[in-house]
Amino acid sequence: MQLIQDQAIKIIYTLFILEKGHMKKNIIFTALLFSFVLNAGEPNIIQPSAPGNDSNRIDATKAIQIADTSFTKDDVVFLEQMIIHHQQALTMSSMAPERTNSQDILDLAGRIEVSQDDEISFMKDWLLERNIQPSSHHGHHMKMKGMATPAELEQLASSQGVDFDRMFLTLMILHHEGAIDMVATLKDQPGSAYDPILYDFVSDLVNDQGVEIERMNGFLTGLSTDPRASLQSGLYTAESAISNLDLIASLKKPAGFFDPDNILEEDISNEEDDEDEVKTVEERSRNSRSPMLSFSNTDMAFRDNIMVAGSYHGFNIYELSTSGNPELITSVICPGGQGDVSIVGDLLIMSVEQTRGRVDCGLQGAGSEPTPERFRGIRIFDISDLTKPQQVGLVQTCRGSHTHSVVSVDSNDEKIIVYNSGTSSIRDQEEMDSCYEAIPGDTRTALFRIDVIEIPVNNPAASRIVKSPTVFADPETGALGGLWTGGDHGDNTQDTSRTEECHDITVFPSANLAAGACSGNGILFDISDPYNPKRLDVVTDTGFAYWHSATFNNDGTKVIFTDEWGGGGRPRCRAWDPLTWGADAIYDIVDGKLIFQSHYKMPAPQKETENCVAHNGSIVPVQGRDIFVQAWYQGGLSLIDFTDSKNPVEIGYFDRGPISDEKLLTGGYWSVYYYEGFIYATEIVRGLDVFKLLPSEYLSTDEIKSAQEAVPAIGPKRQFNPQQQIPMTWSAR
Repeated sequence: MQLIQDQAIKIIYTLFILEKGHMKKNIIFTALLFSFVLNAGEPNIIQPSAPGNDSNRIDATKAIQIADTSFTKDDVVFLEQMIIHHQQALTMSSMAPERTNSQDILDLAGRIEVSQDDEISFMKDWLLERNIQPSSHHGHHMKMKGMATPAELEQLASSQGVDFDRMFLTLMILHHEGAIDMVATLKDQPGSAYDPILYDFVSDLVNDQGVEIERMNGFLTGLSTDPRASLQSGLYTAESAISNLDLIASLKKPAGFFDPDNILEEDISNEEDDEDEVKTVEERSRNSRSPMLSFSNTDMAFRDNIMVAGSYHGFNIYELSTSGNPELITSVICPGGQGDVSIVGDLLIMSVEQTRGRVDCGLQGAGSEPTPERFRGIRIFDISDLTKPQQVGLVQTCRGSHTHSVVSVDSNDEKIIVYNSGTSSIRDQEEMDSCYEAIPGDTRTALFRIDVIEIPVNNPAASRIVKSPTVFADPETGALGGLWTGGDHGDNTQDTSRTEECHDITVFPSANLAAGACSGNGILFDISDPYNPKRLDVVTDTGFAYWHSATFNNDGTKVIFTDEWGGGGRPRCRAWDPLTWGADAIYDIVDGKLIFQSHYKMPAPQKETENCVAHNGSIVPVQGRDIFVQAWYQGGLSLIDFTDSKNPVEIGYFDRGPISDEKLLTGGYWSVYYYEGFIYATEIVRGLDVFKLLPSEYLSTDEIKSAQEAVPAIGPKRQFNPQQQIPMTWSAR
């Protein structure tokens, strides 16, 4: 290009000398040629227009402006909306001085006024520095997450005292949560928050508002009149609250089932200490490494006067006295988690899912490379000698065994049929050649299935998977993932997991029914042919994150499904959490269809350090009533009457304070089951509790006696397995 310019200048100079007598004549030519010279070094940059219009030639400066990535339209819209969002927070805070007597609320309102006023100034300045005039009329304000409606603001303005405090805190928590959601939405947009100053601002906003939410939850919890709301913390010394129950025994974990140097199974922080930076309890727990729930207590099963309590580390066998007190007989160390158990005669069936599980029950783990020493699936033990159980069978599966269900035992007691639910990663084919990943179009994938396992009673070593039906397939297209595909259900709804597995399948063999809590859906199955379960009905719930477990009533005419929002390790019973999220959903079964009736959630607000959400429970067989006892992790246990399925009522409870006031540690009740007159509850960290029912306005002495006298209508008369429901009868034992 420089050579062309040099040659052109020489030509102009020559023409000037030769033609200076005819300068007027050549002035136009010379000017054009000179223009060519000046522009010869500029790139030819074209900006196309819309179809039908001419393209435009632009210079390099304009081109750079068009490609400027320092901020985006999404950044601008976010800031304009956040200014309006903050202004509403200032409006609500300005109401406090004339309406509350609480110094905590006044201090909170003062902090909000200072911080949000400063942030509004920052956002306006950021926009003005980029020659953008902040808009005060951007879009529909009520569509911004967390914004209070005009009616809510009017109600707040007309409130006084504690009523004002409660509503102010509730609206302000939702408001702050909405701001955090708006930041998350911004960060999902391509190229957004690229500007380092803006990025730091939105990151600080999320952390600061998260910390303020935790403070407000503490204030709001303190306003509750429920005795469970503000219990003092402690491992074995925590304060407790109880209603219509009697705690008759508490046992700590046996030796060998806890780490003496880390009884709480505390995690290790991944971050360097920064005394000046305040973070939320949840954020601190996320940025840490935990010890894999190595010793956590899990599920239970019962036979005769024997209870087996599962654990990530193995299982413990207890003998139950006539007064309900458990006495430890034997501890069996066999790591692998999560250790859910069932009992059939002298056989104990146990679920194993973690990759550290070994065929030989060894403690050293199995490493990360494919190996025949790894075990993930169903273990089978002979417990005919309770003092020395023997492992007598193994069934390896592609995704391990998270839970399992004893479907049936044939009439000659020769064969047990079990449904296996695996929820973990798919094995490497080098380790198990029948396991296929989720490759598009490959129908051999281990996803979207359950396993049907046969256990020969007299030869458990020959146990095997006989079928892996694709129970979620679309009947018309054959697509394996034919049910919920994942995601939310619209504005202000839950983000629900994809339906690719069942977490629990509870069978009701006498009615040939099963209820599947299957990640993204609740499913009613016909199991007349247990090898080929057929879907009768499928339901969704806009408030469910993960369909976790299912329990029928005694007649098999109702089902309670539970939602494990947050996976069980998060605080999801805070004062501001929706009562339809992380809750129970109660359905009537009418002509093979699931008809929604109501939600139920434990009503006592819990602290930020208490993992709490709906978990495992069982029917309490009171004749003529539908009573359910249920675990809520660190939310304790609830006794619920759902006889009127549209109006469930809590009729009893027990709760302890958090394990810690400083850290979010996984604890509380994993499972709570009624068996032969007593309620048994496995505490993840603390151990085992036993309760009995007390007469109250909700349950009479005669009704409690009827539950004590109930026996299974079919099969063994003294047996209880989770995920297998046998109707109870009240004829004499």
